[in-house]
Amino acid sequence: MALQIDEHPTVRDFRRKAAAQPPTPVNPAPVDAGWLRRICFDAGADDVGFVEVERAELASQRAEIVALLPGTRTLISIICRMNREPIRSVARSVANLEFHRVADEANDVAARIVAALEAKGIRAVNPAVGFPMEMNRFPGGKTWTVSHKPVAVAAGLGQMGIHRNVIHPRFGSFVLLGTVLMDAGVTEYSHPIAYNPCLECKLCVAACPTGAISSDGHFDFSACYTHNYREFMGGFTDWVEKIADSKSSRDYRHKVSDSESASMWQSLSFGANYKAAYCLAVCPAGEDVIGPFLSARPEFLQQVVRPLQDKEEIVYVVPGSDAEAHVARRFKSKTTKRVGNGLRVPSIQAFLRGLPFAFQRGQAKGLNATYHFTFTGEEERRATVVIRDQTLRVADGHEGKSDLHVIADSQAWLRYLRKEANLVWALLRRKVRIHGSPRLLLAFSRCFPS
Repeated sequence: MALQIDEHPTVRDFRRKAAAQPPTPVNPAPVDAGWLRRICFDAGADDVGFVEVERAELASQRAEIVALLPGTRTLISIICRMNREPIRSVARSVANLEFHRVADEANDVAARIVAALEAKGIRAVNPAVGFPMEMNRFPGGKTWTVSHKPVAVAAGLGQMGIHRNVIHPRFGSFVLLGTVLMDAGVTEYSHPIAYNPCLECKLCVAACPTGAISSDGHFDFSACYTHNYREFMGGFTDWVEKIADSKSSRDYRHKVSDSESASMWQSLSFGANYKAAYCLAVCPAGEDVIGPFLSARPEFLQQVVRPLQDKEEIVYVVPGSDAEAHVARRFKSKTTKRVGNGLRVPSIQAFLRGLPFAFQRGQAKGLNATYHFTFTGEEERRATVVIRDQTLRVADGHEGKSDLHVIADSQAWLRYLRKEANLVWALLRRKVRIHGSPRLLLAFSRCFPS
């Protein structure tokens, strides 16, 4: 006869202990902020802050946070400091070793915090600092579960710099971020700091090999992603496709150098390598960092900034992109290699959502036009895209009067974007129709090279 669950030794022991304990309160008191802070520092965090899940700054990701840990009440934001000189090294092996070391450390710190909370009966979860991610969503959706940067800013651990990284008031840009979710409140929450540590010195602008950071605050996501993350996700997919498309080993070596193949092997074996994080390396912000910049600026520029600018290296660019033009104009010691970034467009929704990230404002110079899109078939959608004065705006529905109206079968348009079908073929088959000058469609394409 099968053993009844009530008679199982583990069940009987649990119920005996539970009967001897006082009843659990329906609304437990918040944990002491000082105690929780000590837990985090003992676990190895270099700084920490606490944010209630209802905070306005978390509105855009609150639903996913609560889905990750039902009952989440507090987010613990942690900082782990990186050593500065390794990050500044022109040797990518040295810089990447430090990135990977501190990323692993931050994950371990978060795991120790979760273990300490769990021992006290508090449910907690630590999302990854970087990887692994929810790659089943790639490339059409957000692959990370928690956006660490807005949490850190809300927790008073810094502000976003022009380089799109959080700058800690003491440690500057030489930090990695982690987050822990827990189902308990805290007696005292943190708040954003009152100033931005960013000096707006524009050294990150000067050092960025792709021109992704502009002095007016514009950020070219595509340029940064294509080069710096060449051995991650989309770049890896592009490399695999080069292997698949090669007719022979000789043909493959014509497309991919031995050095690039070895670098991919190294990334697969030891962790993907960042091609550049020069924006962090040259940033002089932060109380512990600023001294050499203020006291000996010429030496700082010569020793920290100039070696990265003069480094001979390949910069990976999308053909026809602003990054390609930037490297040719700005860096004599660097050469470009045209690649795909592997970002597929799985849906019309993803196409429209991705336009701001792919937009090349340099290619949009002199273009002032309003585009209406009407998608039919499997995914019906109407949208307006306005390109004016080298800026982009995307809106649902049709707004105003269009200079060009594109009517397209959704699947035919996606095949065109993925280079699986020719646009001329789609026009001849009337899968894509345009009302307006074809030149405007060509101009539109130049703004979003892939």
